Amino acid sequence: MEQWQRKRDILAMLSTQEFVSGEALAERLGISRAAISKHIDVLETLGLSIYSVKGRGYKLATPVSLIDEQRLKQGIERRCFYFDDIPSTNAFMLSHSEELESGDVCIAEHQSAGRGRRGRRWVSPYGSHLYFSLFWRLTDGMSKAMGLSLVVGCSLAKVLDELGVEGIGLKWPNDVYLDGRKLAGILVEMKGQADSNCELIIGIGVNMAMPEAQGETIDQPWADLQAHSMPDKTEFAVLLQRQLQADLSLFEREGLGAFVERWQVSDLFIGKPVNLMMADRVETGICRGIDEQGALLLELAGGVKSFVGGEISLRPA
Repeated sequence: MEQWQRKRDILAMLSTQEFVSGEALAERLGISRAAISKHIDVLETLGLSIYSVKGRGYKLATPVSLIDEQRLKQGIERRCFYFDDIPSTNAFMLSHSEELESGDVCIAEHQSAGRGRRGRRWVSPYGSHLYFSLFWRLTDGMSKAMGLSLVVGCSLAKVLDELGVEGIGLKWPNDVYLDGRKLAGILVEMKGQADSNCELIIGIGVNMAMPEAQGETIDQPWADLQAHSMPDKTEFAVLLQRQLQADLSLFEREGLGAFVERWQVSDLFIGKPVNLMMADRVETGICRGIDEQGALLLELAGGVKSFVGGEISLRPA
């Protein structure tokens, strides 16, 4: 913990976006120049871009927003687990699922093994984004979780709107876009039976300030919040937990039907021609939103047809 606090103190001093000399950092923190250099090296291995110029010192290439742990835990009524570094927030929650209650969350500043859908790596540089997992227990089983990722997308879109972020759109079934590029992803993992208790881990990753070098490793158009109304990350996390808790409770009572209209308002492709690509074929038609089971509605030559399945991907025609 002491070593992480040193790193956080260094980042706080570099947050002015001005160069700070190694001597000034060492004097302020009461450690050697060599120790400062080692901490900088570790931060760079965790994905941060830090400029180092001889005679001038160090400067962050992109801003870093760290969670205020005290404010976080004061703002969230449920249990909150917070880490500087962890393999995966979802994996942590899955391994402790029997001990958790609905609404408990895990948040980290860095993930060494962050995952997206289909096992894809989620780029997780330290302090740059929000890595967030929430636990929820459904008493009616997995069959009642149909369309859950759409509910989560609606929750995230509402919180971002409340924080003043404009240009948010939802892409079926689990992506949040900003100005036509991917801003956030949702990964829902389940444990349990089809007709009894079902434990859900809802993982959310939101790009806040992508370091340039990390952005170059991503193979699709992405967005972050740097050029927009950058929210305070602690406030963002607290509001997201509260919104998810309210929306998931509503989902349990009324099902996905309570969210269809909210989804349609933010649907990125509704009314537009799309290609729906599946393992063995491609369907081309007009996107007509979703139904109350969470299926995608596609208008084809023979009428409107619904599609649902984990391997379906959606692209504009």
